[in-house]
Amino acid sequence: MRGVTKMAGLNKVTVEDIDVKGKKVLVRVDFNVPLKDGVITNDNRITAALPTINKLVENGAKVVLCSHLGKPKNGPEAKFSLKPAADRLAELVNTKVTFAADDTVVGDNAKAAVAAMNDGEIVVLENTRFRGAEETKNGEEFAKELADLVDGQVFVMDAFGSAHRAHASTAGVTKFVKETAVGYLMQKEINYLGNAVEDPVRPFVAILGGAKVADKLNVISNLLEKCDTLIIGGGMAYTFLKAQGKEVGKSLVDDTKLDYCKEMIEKAEKNGKKLLLPIDTTVVDSFPDPIDAEVSVEIVDADKIPADKEGLDIGTKTQALFADAVKSAKTVVWNGPMGVFENPTLAAGTIAVAKALAETDATTIIGGGDSAAAVIQLGFADKMSHISTGGGASLEYLEGKVLPGIDVIADK
Repeated sequence: MRGVTKMAGLNKVTVEDIDVKGKKVLVRVDFNVPLKDGVITNDNRITAALPTINKLVENGAKVVLCSHLGKPKNGPEAKFSLKPAADRLAELVNTKVTFAADDTVVGDNAKAAVAAMNDGEIVVLENTRFRGAEETKNGEEFAKELADLVDGQVFVMDAFGSAHRAHASTAGVTKFVKETAVGYLMQKEINYLGNAVEDPVRPFVAILGGAKVADKLNVISNLLEKCDTLIIGGGMAYTFLKAQGKEVGKSLVDDTKLDYCKEMIEKAEKNGKKLLLPIDTTVVDSFPDPIDAEVSVEIVDADKIPADKEGLDIGTKTQALFADAVKSAKTVVWNGPMGVFENPTLAAGTIAVAKALAETDATTIIGGGDSAAAVIQLGFADKMSHISTGGGASLEYLEGKVLPGIDVIADK
């Protein structure tokens, strides 16, 4: 990984560059953790934020953390409180952590807690989405309140998973503070994803899966300009197969995107890029219900899918084809599973791709979302160079978009 934070000319101020001793620092973290009956089931997002939090604490900052959690609909909802996250953080750091329980986020509790802070202590604010203004264009008042809480001193952005949203706590707040920087997690994301797309070590192989072509229109087009080989699996592959004139039976197809798929097939040919589609597929009579139910499968060639069958995973020949393409790669980016990986019988394609990535010497970058969940669930996480913490954000990054939560941070 390179030391500077660059992507398409970006070179952002980082927590290494700022003097925070005795200053109040607002940090936007991503504590959007999964909860069951008020208990955190996976604390990865909290542990991922620790390097930045610990750096600021050790350097004598008064650290104020803010984050969203879930999607509360009508203002505050107890089940979306950040208290469990604050409690878990308190177990992981060697300093005092105070949770400020204010429905308005910046209320009397928050103000009192921040006023009472000593250097090197932490205050965790309530869920930013308890304030409807967080997500609206007129969130300026809320953004100013957040900045005022730290006397307009310093803002650190370390929530990559929210960097594609121009919210009060991700972008708006920067208008009202003197200094801005990215945290270590953001820096890592920018380095890995940015360098992979803008300056990859070649051969560069991109693997896209997931259900819908529509979700990845711009990603497909952008990656066809950047990568050497583009692999397409998952539900979206069937629209490509149909665009080639193949019978896809009851498989998921977006008929409105057939022309687009034809264009992309032509674009790959014109640009001298290899576009790999499934050559065989795992078919079933009908989609499993529940999703992890036992299911009877058959593997057929991709041009021989029976009219009454539905393709739900790549077949064994395709697994070998995709794995072979990964072997010689130096950089691999993967976003989206190869099939319905939540079902043990239909996870074979996703497992095969994960295994191929685990065994390669290439820099392997998993682009968040379902593919990150699959890699973690299948036990391959420690074999990957980088697993992105942002599903939507990493997709927009791979599209080549500038993310608002990065754009607003000061350049070096």
